[in-house]
Amino acid sequence: MVLYASYDSPFGPFAIGYEGENIVSISSGCSALPHMPSQISDLTNQQLQEYFARRRKTFDLPLLLTGTPFQRAVWHAMAEIPYGEVRTYGQIAAAIGKPGACRAVGQAANRNPVWIVIPCHRVVASNRNLTGYAGGIPMKQALLDLEQTP
Repeated sequence: MVLYASYDSPFGPFAIGYEGENIVSISSGCSALPHMPSQISDLTNQQLQEYFARRRKTFDLPLLLTGTPFQRAVWHAMAEIPYGEVRTYGQIAAAIGKPGACRAVGQAANRNPVWIVIPCHRVVASNRNLTGYAGGIPMKQALLDLEQTP
């Protein structure tokens, strides 16, 4: 059973969903969910706050992600994008051995349940324009800007 804990962030409230000791989701704007904090949700919040304060570049959290094999491959490839760098949907598609699957990569990125921990904000269009993001384009731009600021 998924439980949720709500935390404040510089970008508004976040709900961290967890099952046992595994994170299953991070959502924005979900302050109406019951607040059921745990050690793992507190640790996730701590790491997110460190990220927002530019003191953390990678996350070390136990994740329990459900998705198709294709989605999990995309999420794994996105998780490999270094802090402060971007990749295109085409580069991710090529990295997982599906060079023609740019749109499907975008759809998998859109279904990323932990959209800051697995940094789908670091994936951009081939012309470097920002495209859809679970947290919205302004959030995507803000996260990219955060990672570019020393």
